[in-house]
Amino acid sequence: MYKIGLVEDEKNLSSLVEKYLINEGYEVEVFNNGEDASAHIKDNFSLWILDIMLPGVISGYDLIKSIRQENPTMPIIFTSARDQDIDKVMGLELGSDDYVAKPYSVRELMLRVKNLLNRSYGMVSPKKSNTEEFNGYEIDYDKRIVMENGVNINLTSKEYDLLLFLLKNKSKAFSRDQILDNVWGMDYFGSDRVVDDLMRRLRQKMPNLSVETIYGFGYRLLV
Repeated sequence: MYKIGLVEDEKNLSSLVEKYLINEGYEVEVFNNGEDASAHIKDNFSLWILDIMLPGVISGYDLIKSIRQENPTMPIIFTSARDQDIDKVMGLELGSDDYVAKPYSVRELMLRVKNLLNRSYGMVSPKKSNTEEFNGYEIDYDKRIVMENGVNINLTSKEYDLLLFLLKNKSKAFSRDQILDNVWGMDYFGSDRVVDDLMRRLRQKMPNLSVETIYGFGYRLLV
């Protein structure tokens, strides 16, 4: 299931858009200001719908910059009540994929969401989706989503990358340095203790994972 982040301060409009998105089969999380949305930038969303003008200090422009820093390929749709070319130009220059001027048709927005998701992730039928069940978890590799009993587990991008590395290398033992190279990249020069911290967080969110600690060396995912 695709997860949509909706940032809209007009509560009547956000409620209406949320209902339409849910009816289309999407999971939706609504934020009424930039500050609340900013705290969830690292969550596993499939697409963001961002209003440009928001109450508080953090605007839609600020949010797209933060989202792009975390995930350069994240699909983003901007909305603006001003309908000015400068909004559209700035939004597209910052990396938005689409732009909708207010007032807009919610049905049109649904079509734009569907089309952007299809362009970004491909039109994958449920029977052909790239998924795996492991220890009670359902991992959707195409959408980078992990579910347990139908409920999405909100993994950060790095937590998911670590999980993906472990799943692709079941029963193999890896040192902390090897995990650093594969999850953080060869150009990472920080402490290998970040591996322990990330592993601890992953275990907390997915306690059914059987990850063995090899003391003085690293970790191994047991099957």
